[in-house]
Amino acid sequence: IVLSQHIELCALSSVCLCVCRWSLNGTLINLSTDSRRRLSGGNLVIRSLDRAQDGGIYQCTAFNPQGAILSRRASLQFAYLNLKTQTRSAVSVREGQGVVLLCGTPSYAGDLSFAWVFNEYPYFVQQDNRRFVSQETGNLYIAKVEPSDVGNYTCVVVNRITKGKVLSSPTPLVLRTDGIMGEYEPKIEVHFSDMVPAAKGSVVTLECFALGNPVPEITWRRANGVPFPSKVKMKNSNVVLEIPSFQQEDAGGYECVAENKMGKNTVQGRLSFHAKPQWVQTMRDNALSIEERLFWECKANGKPKPSYSWLKNGELLAAEDRIQIENGALTISSVNLSDAGMYQCVAENKHGIIYFSAELVVLASPPDFSRSPLRALLKAKTGSTVIMECRPQAFPTAISMWRKGNEPVQSSERITLLPDGTLRITNVTKMDGGNYACLARNQFGAASTTGRLLVTDPTQIIQGPVDMEIIVGESIVLPCQISCDPALDVSFSWAFNGQLLSNLDQHYEHVGGVSHSTSGDLMIRNIQLKHAGKYVCVVDTDVESLSAAAILIVKGPPGAPDGVTVEEITDSTAQLSWRPGQDNGSPITSYIIQAKTAFTVGWQAVNTVPEVIDGNTLTATVVDLNAWVEYEFRVLARNSVGVGEPSPASLKTRTEDAVPDTAPTDVGGGGGSKSELVITWEPVPEDLQNGDGFGYIIAFRPLGEVNWTHAVTSIPSQSRYVYRNESIPPFSPFSVKVGAYNTKGQGPFSPVTIVFSAENEPSGVPDGMWARSISATEIEVSWHILSASPERVLGYEVVYWEDDTKPETMGKVRVSANQNKVNISGLRGYTQYFLTVSAFNTAGTGPLSPIINVTTKKSPPGQPPLNVEWNLIGSKLTVHWEPVISLEMESDVTGYQVSYRRNRHKEINTITTNLTSVELTLPADDDYIIQIRALSDGGEGISSQCISLKPSSFPSSTCTDLLRALAYLGVSFRAFSYCNCKLHTLTQLCNS
Repeated sequence: IVLSQHIELCALSSVCLCVCRWSLNGTLINLSTDSRRRLSGGNLVIRSLDRAQDGGIYQCTAFNPQGAILSRRASLQFAYLNLKTQTRSAVSVREGQGVVLLCGTPSYAGDLSFAWVFNEYPYFVQQDNRRFVSQETGNLYIAKVEPSDVGNYTCVVVNRITKGKVLSSPTPLVLRTDGIMGEYEPKIEVHFSDMVPAAKGSVVTLECFALGNPVPEITWRRANGVPFPSKVKMKNSNVVLEIPSFQQEDAGGYECVAENKMGKNTVQGRLSFHAKPQWVQTMRDNALSIEERLFWECKANGKPKPSYSWLKNGELLAAEDRIQIENGALTISSVNLSDAGMYQCVAENKHGIIYFSAELVVLASPPDFSRSPLRALLKAKTGSTVIMECRPQAFPTAISMWRKGNEPVQSSERITLLPDGTLRITNVTKMDGGNYACLARNQFGAASTTGRLLVTDPTQIIQGPVDMEIIVGESIVLPCQISCDPALDVSFSWAFNGQLLSNLDQHYEHVGGVSHSTSGDLMIRNIQLKHAGKYVCVVDTDVESLSAAAILIVKGPPGAPDGVTVEEITDSTAQLSWRPGQDNGSPITSYIIQAKTAFTVGWQAVNTVPEVIDGNTLTATVVDLNAWVEYEFRVLARNSVGVGEPSPASLKTRTEDAVPDTAPTDVGGGGGSKSELVITWEPVPEDLQNGDGFGYIIAFRPLGEVNWTHAVTSIPSQSRYVYRNESIPPFSPFSVKVGAYNTKGQGPFSPVTIVFSAENEPSGVPDGMWARSISATEIEVSWHILSASPERVLGYEVVYWEDDTKPETMGKVRVSANQNKVNISGLRGYTQYFLTVSAFNTAGTGPLSPIINVTTKKSPPGQPPLNVEWNLIGSKLTVHWEPVISLEMESDVTGYQVSYRRNRHKEINTITTNLTSVELTLPADDDYIIQIRALSDGGEGISSQCISLKPSSFPSSTCTDLLRALAYLGVSFRAFSYCNCKLHTLTQLCNS
């Protein structure tokens, strides 16, 4: 430790209610008179350290009511460094000669390190294969002096703990002028001892350096020839051998070899292994009854082998009559109260000492039954064996005796008194029932405990579960009926396949089974395959446990087959094999095979050979497959219960390709432009194309001719072909057929059908076109039908628009050929529209008629009737509203439309009037909805809010008189309600 520091010596590793005393070099420290030393939680704190007073060996003794123990020893040393300096003479050597410069011997405590300054600080000598500073001696060794080495050398010594350093006086090194040193063999100047002790786990350093010319090379080897392990390090040009974490296997002989061309020299030495003691076996705290035997043993490793001693309460324990100490074993033959305390096993060799502590508690007390009394009531069935234990807590063990009533219990053929005080009665009868007492005694006192033995009749299971077979989904009750002594408490439980059914799920329910019940049936609802197994009814009473078991076999649909494999495949068949699944209690009767492709919706049943696959067959051939389609297959099993779950799907497998066997369907066509023959068909689905390179062959010829014209398309999705030739007459018939092909060959053609070539547009122009405005949004257009036309006329097309500069306003409507007028709606009000008409057919439209124009009427009034008032007396309803005034850009009002209908009915009744009131007669017992809107040339205006009312709900004459009186007084009532209102507010007023 550094002298200026203060230190805290720790004794306790955890909280301990102890008193601690410290000793220094075996002498107790008196803290009451020492101002520099004090205790802190058992630790010793020393301030203002003094080398003379505080250096030495410290040890703590901890006391508590159980005894005392010693801590391990702690050595406190003070680091320092002193070096006497004196003027040094010059060292004179020849060039090429070796030299050793001595550092001097300092007085010190603590680890030192050495370095040399060349000429002046901070230029330190750099170590290499020629120069070496020994950390053992501090000397500087130069194997071969060179002219550059001439100068002053100063040794620097540093204390690693205090960080203090001292410098020697400079040593001048000069060259002699009488010649150069010749070459010579190595001379080893730095070497290790013949025997070097090394501690386990330490870092061992060996030094070896030689003088010589040329400069020697240093090598190392072990005396036994074993290579160095990887942890060994060579430093400073192999001058230093370092062994980290030294272990037993590192011990032995080591050899350093110094060699140059003039020769070589060696030094040898041994590393001896030593280790301080370490525990390999320790003892535990022990609690013994007085007069019992104590045996403790502790063992420790170490080198040299440690010796053992024992301490009691911090004092050396000596052997005597009752106490034997042999190596690490302590034996006390008959403990007494004075032996209680804290014991320590001490293992020691010259490298260290270790302690291990344990407490011995000696127990002495009279018998005590508070922890183990007899049961107040012990029940047993007749014929059974009863064991009543008499085990009081007593130190030493108490002597016991039994009484039944007032009589001592004697051993007999059925009654046994065991040495530990236990009473055993075999083949119990009702006569054995009664009150029992155990009396226990030792030298410290006596005690007793009592209990009553009640002998009952045996319990019997009169109806237990029986083996059953059941179908999945059914429900059953497993019976468990007993007869038992009424004095017994009974409980029922059930086990399934060895596991207790404690947390019952939705399938299980206990029926009965409460205390004193004689029934503990188990109901199982909606039985599943997982419920098959062994069921055991367990009956527990105070005196015994009985059980009855039954096997439940559950039959269900078969389990899923497995291992579905495609063994062989062609363009239309696949041979499958599979492994059977569980039959689930009912033999498998047949198998079903299903297939799935990218073109099917889900799994589909397929045709097989054999057609019906029996339950003993595990292979089948699937037929009628499509060529060049990737299939997955799965298998389902069937038994008498039903069809089971499907197997996992097989690997996807593609059928072989084949010539197409399906022709395109829905072959037709027609239309198109002039000189065109348009042929259409429904493309063949991908799953029917049977291979790669699929396409279509289109064949056609004029009706009645022999030779076919062919065209080919390689696009599988194509559904239309157009043949263009200026020589094709308009609307002439052709025979047409379409076939398919792929890389395997050509397939069949479709049946021949008749298709007409394109026709010419109509050449006639409709005349007599006329138009009128019906409303603000609708106009009516008419024209004269073409009386005769060389071309077909399929209908007429009317084109209308607002302005040539606004193409977005253009619209078209078409009608059939027998119509000569059409209404166009959805137009803008008070807007001029231009119109023209033309005839059309499949080739297009013909010439346009001359353009006419028409202007739509103004828009209808945008304001609904307001301030609607109504009176309802009986079934007569009078409604009045304010007139609607049209705006400048709106059509004039020509009248009003009142519509009414029964609620929840679609039939609407309307009344048109030029007035602003109307009188209606409404039948009773129904709800009505009424709306009013203005009429104009531009159409119907916006409707008023709908009025919902029920005539029969209005009051009789009394309320009618009230209404008339209020009307006479000038009070008017207005009611506005949304549709689906059931009663008018005034109705509630009258009825109140």
